Amino acid sequence: MRLPITVLSVFAVGLALAQTKSNPDLHLRGDRFKPLTYDKLTPEQKAMADHLLAGERGGMNGPFNVTLRSPEVGDAAQKLGALVRFHSSLPKKLNEMAIIMTGRFWNAQYEWSAHKKAALAAGLNPAIIDAIAVGKRPTGMQADETAIYNFANELLQKKEVSDASFAAVVKMFGEKGAVDLTGVMGYYCFVSMMLDIDRYPLPDGEKPELKPLKN
Repeated sequence: MRLPITVLSVFAVGLALAQTKSNPDLHLRGDRFKPLTYDKLTPEQKAMADHLLAGERGGMNGPFNVTLRSPEVGDAAQKLGALVRFHSSLPKKLNEMAIIMTGRFWNAQYEWSAHKKAALAAGLNPAIIDAIAVGKRPTGMQADETAIYNFANELLQKKEVSDASFAAVVKMFGEKGAVDLTGVMGYYCFVSMMLDIDRYPLPDGEKPELKPLKN
């Protein structure tokens, strides 16, 4: 018995979708760490990839091609990353401000490129972003932006935070805010280092924006 063409077409589409779902294209990029494909992953690596694809990121751009090499570390880190990026007690524009300050500190070109866009979308003043890019203190910051900048800049540059800067963040955002701020910076230090050791490539057509800063 010959099946109608329409039935065969539906069957073929369904089979293709099932194969795609079971063997997704991860769209990974890399330099020193060559891009991996889903069919070559170990069970632990597949678990990490599945968590990322099903999570709020919906993809694996950034450090994840690198951290797949140690999937237990990578999976734990990406869960922390989703928490500090998407569920911080800090307002989104301030969270993104802390992220781009961290990316600037590490000269992490991809992190800067991705989170500059996110910071702009969240409403951070472009003039603040431009100043951070060249290593200068932004002018015209609002009080909450000033508190975040002082805390983050001192922590990155001096490896400590003054009583005044700590108190300003706690006054505005509570002790939870101080921990969330430190947590997002710590996570993006991890991300920056992974990107830097890989020499992770920028999206096609983009050029590096960050220039080395004088000490």
